[in-house]
Amino acid sequence: MTKRTEQTERTSTARTRVAVLGTGVMGAPIARSLLRAGFDVTVWNRTRQKAEELAGQGARVAGTPAEAAAEAEFLITMLTDGAAVESAMAGAEGALTAIEPGAVWIQMSTVGVHATRHLAELTEGTAAFVDAPVSGSSEPAERGELLVLASGDPALRPRVQPLFDALGHRTLWLDHLGDGNRFKLVLNNWLAVLVEGMAETISLAGALGLEPGLVLGTLTESPLGSPYATAKGRAMVEHDFTPGFPLHHAGKDAALALAAADHRGLELPLTEALLKRWDEAIASGHATDDVAPAITEAEPARA
Repeated sequence: MTKRTEQTERTSTARTRVAVLGTGVMGAPIARSLLRAGFDVTVWNRTRQKAEELAGQGARVAGTPAEAAAEAEFLITMLTDGAAVESAMAGAEGALTAIEPGAVWIQMSTVGVHATRHLAELTEGTAAFVDAPVSGSSEPAERGELLVLASGDPALRPRVQPLFDALGHRTLWLDHLGDGNRFKLVLNNWLAVLVEGMAETISLAGALGLEPGLVLGTLTESPLGSPYATAKGRAMVEHDFTPGFPLHHAGKDAALALAAADHRGLELPLTEALLKRWDEAIASGHATDDVAPAITEAEPARA
């Protein structure tokens, strides 16, 4: 890209106003990626202090979702669950009370199948709706290397693609509205099984008198291992629970996967079993730690 082309793109995106509702583990790096790309960004968070941290990086801070949405061409929600998204959008000071006609609401939170359908219905007569959760934790979010799982009206794709290009290394467009959240549940269910499998594998190695580091090294050099699983394994061995994907969010997504499967008459016995263990880890104080604390419930009880 030439300097002239880059300058032209930045001039263009600088005129594009984006509101980001939710500046937590994922929302904050998403806002930073948009700022780096030259977008005009306004942020809101229920705990204002988290939003204020972005002010020094060029973002405006709004006091309410409605204030954030005013004059925005695009609005991104990255919040904990469907209830939090609905509250921010449809409450008394919700964004839908102030959103501009023709604006696009990009719903990036993982909320599940039924909540996605409900949220899309809220936009009727107000804004366009794109379902676009992301795959990736806080580190790829900081680098702008997320995988965007997008679904919605094909006519909206050229409008929203510049935002997705700022946030991710790839956008996977899916066929039907809501397929983004459906696919996110599938991917996160796979990650949940990998994490629990790694926790049990490390615990079994320790119980049998083997060095967990030897197991991780062998898996790393073998087709049996995956970069994600071995990275979580190292975090488990070192008891480094710095949040990349908080355990309570992972548990919420596992519960959403179970609910979606149950609606289709499908059983997920592995997910059901691991969720019980994760709930115990959450109850024991690991809710906001990384998903790696699954190891604490797989380790043998100590006398």
